[in-house]
Amino acid sequence: MSGDLKWNKIFGAGLATVLVILGVNQVSGFIYSSEPPEEMGYFIDAPEEAAAGAAEVELPPDWGTVLPVADIAAGERAFARCMACHTINQGGADGIGPNLWGAVGGPMLHSAGFDYSPALREHAAQNPTWTYDELDQFITAPSRHVRGTKMSFAGIRNTEERVALIAYLRSQGSSGYAIPAPDPSRQPGAEEETPAEGEAVEGEGVEQTPEEGVAAQPDEEATSPAQPAATSSPQN
Repeated sequence: MSGDLKWNKIFGAGLATVLVILGVNQVSGFIYSSEPPEEMGYFIDAPEEAAAGAAEVELPPDWGTVLPVADIAAGERAFARCMACHTINQGGADGIGPNLWGAVGGPMLHSAGFDYSPALREHAAQNPTWTYDELDQFITAPSRHVRGTKMSFAGIRNTEERVALIAYLRSQGSSGYAIPAPDPSRQPGAEEETPAEGEAVEGEGVEQTPEEGVAAQPDEEATSPAQPAATSSPQN
């Protein structure tokens, strides 16, 4: 008889434990219940870098000013990160990227045996030459300048480093490509200043008054009763 009571107690304890767990779940669900949101998630407006920097448009380098004084040694050091894909010696073989000897000022598809991406071929149809500006924009952010390019390089955002690199590339088989004359419109502070809102522009909105002594002189021809008003000539 005592054995039956023992098993009854064990069974009762287990049943009580289950009831307690179920009760706790019910109570906690009631206390911490939450309603589903009306709209799932929310929109985060994260514009691209180009849009974020739209307020501060950087002028392209004034090549006639920066190239003659560029640090070619620094450009050679910057080229070290390109050597995994490119060679630059004369007659050098193509690698993952084309050989770059004589690239500056040359055709965009300058290596005849290299398999350029369709994106770069399409871009070259409109921009056939590696001008200084083209190189500068491409090196800044290749995938942004030529959408779909196979070049996975992230780019060089530092302007001084890019100028030095382009100067070094020019020294490798492209020294005959002319450096343009300095362009004042590309130099800092060259943006045309516009008057602030509400600021008067010289000669605009200002009442013009005749010179002293002229305004006091009546127009005898216009005011003379002997002459009809229709025959009087306007004063310039």
